[in-house]
Amino acid sequence: MHRRIAGSLTGPVTKWIIFAVVVVVTGFMGMFSTQLVDVQNNEASSWLPESAESTQVLDELSESVDPNDIPTLVVYHRDGGLTDDDLAQLEADGPEIAEMDGVTEQGVLTPAAAEAAAAQGAPVPTLVSDDREVAYLYFVLNFGADGWAAIPDAADEIREIATLDGGEVHLAGFGGQAADSAEAFEGIDTDLILITLSVVVVILLFTYRSPVLWLLPIICAVVANTIATGLVYLLAKHAGLTVNGQSQAILSILVIGAGTDYALLLVARYREELRRHADRHEAMAFALHRASPAILASAATVAVGMLCLSFAELNSTAGLGPVAAIGVVVTMLVMVTLLPALLVICGRWVFWPKRPGFGSPEPTADGLWAGVGRRISHRPRRVWVTTTGLLLLACLGLFRLDTSGLATEDTYTKEFDSIKGQKLLEEHGLSDNSNTVQVVTDAARADEVVASLAGIELLGTPGEVQPLSGDRVWFEATIDADISSSTAAGVVEDTRDAVHAVDGADALVGGGSAFYLDTKIASVRDSWVIMPLVLVVVLLILIGLLRALLAPLILIATVVLSFGAALGISALLFEYVFGFAGSDPGFPLFAFVFLVALGIDYNIFLMTRVREETATHGTRRGSLIALASTGGVITSAGVVLAATFLVLGSLPLVFLAELGVAVALGVMIDTLIVRSVLVTAINLDLGGKIWWPSRLDREDAPLTATEAEAPLETVH
Repeated sequence: MHRRIAGSLTGPVTKWIIFAVVVVVTGFMGMFSTQLVDVQNNEASSWLPESAESTQVLDELSESVDPNDIPTLVVYHRDGGLTDDDLAQLEADGPEIAEMDGVTEQGVLTPAAAEAAAAQGAPVPTLVSDDREVAYLYFVLNFGADGWAAIPDAADEIREIATLDGGEVHLAGFGGQAADSAEAFEGIDTDLILITLSVVVVILLFTYRSPVLWLLPIICAVVANTIATGLVYLLAKHAGLTVNGQSQAILSILVIGAGTDYALLLVARYREELRRHADRHEAMAFALHRASPAILASAATVAVGMLCLSFAELNSTAGLGPVAAIGVVVTMLVMVTLLPALLVICGRWVFWPKRPGFGSPEPTADGLWAGVGRRISHRPRRVWVTTTGLLLLACLGLFRLDTSGLATEDTYTKEFDSIKGQKLLEEHGLSDNSNTVQVVTDAARADEVVASLAGIELLGTPGEVQPLSGDRVWFEATIDADISSSTAAGVVEDTRDAVHAVDGADALVGGGSAFYLDTKIASVRDSWVIMPLVLVVVLLILIGLLRALLAPLILIATVVLSFGAALGISALLFEYVFGFAGSDPGFPLFAFVFLVALGIDYNIFLMTRVREETATHGTRRGSLIALASTGGVITSAGVVLAATFLVLGSLPLVFLAELGVAVALGVMIDTLIVRSVLVTAINLDLGGKIWWPSRLDREDAPLTATEAEAPLETVH
């Protein structure tokens, strides 16, 4: 039945129909795929759940404070002190910036205006440092709800206006950070994909040693990425799907990496079948019939694992779930339709110079991994116990993993303009007045709430209390700390403790630092909810695929162990090699989901082959055959996926660099240690017991020394 379906997809006529259909779909989706950047939402406030306190504050302030306001600073600096001409230049730049599109009616606060207001008793910030080396302008940008894409152009215009001969000028505050974020993700839809594809091409050339064959998986990966990004664009544009630069980067990496993995598995099985069948269409029918269950199970595991992210409170995390799932499903469909069609259209010559001729011997039967399996078979229990101990030792590095969050200056792998400006403000004793706490309270208790904030370290004097609808009022106070730092989060916590203690005030605390704190709280909650959910879902898929209980439980345990080891080693690398200041609170969850969903793939590829061979050869010998047959292709697939995730490090964001390193390391541990050594050793030790409660291996006979060393032959 399944073989007939597989054969119908790659017949002499249907191969051309499939090819034509995919070309049409790709052309249609290509019109939308390049527009995905236009529908990104990188605004942090839109990522939080409605239950977050900072979100509640934003809702209450919506009538009085525009949530699309972007406080922005222009920081001027001259070693030795700003001259009178420099300060005159600041005063002249202010009105010119105020005339720009997007600057709100309040205009620009200059040092002279601040000094005049202070003389009249108004609570305004000091805009010139005591040593007179640093001064800044303050203004607010607003381009509407969908106007974040206008920030880079506005930043360029500001930099053309604000200049200082012989000095420095930096764009800081929310506006500067938004401009830097746009720069960090610049070229994500082109440069990142080109770098990833280049890496994959090199690996495929080395793997296939063919000047032509590598091109087919690459074509299919590009097609899958085009269709997936086009579909995600349509859902983001018309169905409210949340997409940001981070999820778009991961989508492209996942599509190309997973797609190449599926291609490697299918091509390897097709090459085997070409040695057994004279007709290439028949060979592809058998290859699809035998490889597609593993590919489908792998795609289902990754897709469902990604969809578990939809249960996250953090909207940015929840949005990644369907984005990644769409990418994996589209990739799987392309790799089981277009790739087989292209392979049979091209014929055997595409494998040149090593074409798999009909009746030629199978080289994997006596290759590297066959030798590894034989060595493990002599003392399998000692091998898996020792391997487990080493992986547990690597897990100890988890105690060095700091997920308390990153300050703005630690968020990027290079020093952006806004970070330079922020450092200058801190070094010269100036507060970044764009970072405030916003307090909403009942009018009757406003004076008590304001008084409760006295003595909170690093919190400025509360501003004027302003009315809201009903009996609610609000005010704000400046935090003298970086917006995303743990110091600022501590100020927010102290502020919340103080105002919540005022009976009957129903006071709430929001603002920029509060958003970051609530993001951390939501991330911790999401980890505790989603990690167990992913494990349960993956376990159920494995039970259905392998029709056993013990083997899936063992596989889940090995993948969790691999995750712990990868994160432990990564934590040491982050601290002692890369010098990162810490990790984002959401990093462990993202690493877990990707490593479990992707790491289990290689066990699926191996164990489906073990089950296939067990019916004829028994579990122990079937395990040796499976390792010999799949070892090369799984190793290549692991190298491809690891390399593609490492490409994330080309983006100047610590979070993506850490995610790329952790996933790449975890994939290689899964490929080279867990799948090839640990799982194989357990299979050889337990034998037919792994299929409990089924009785797939009724004989369950231990291998003799002669059987272990005998030539390996696969199922025909």
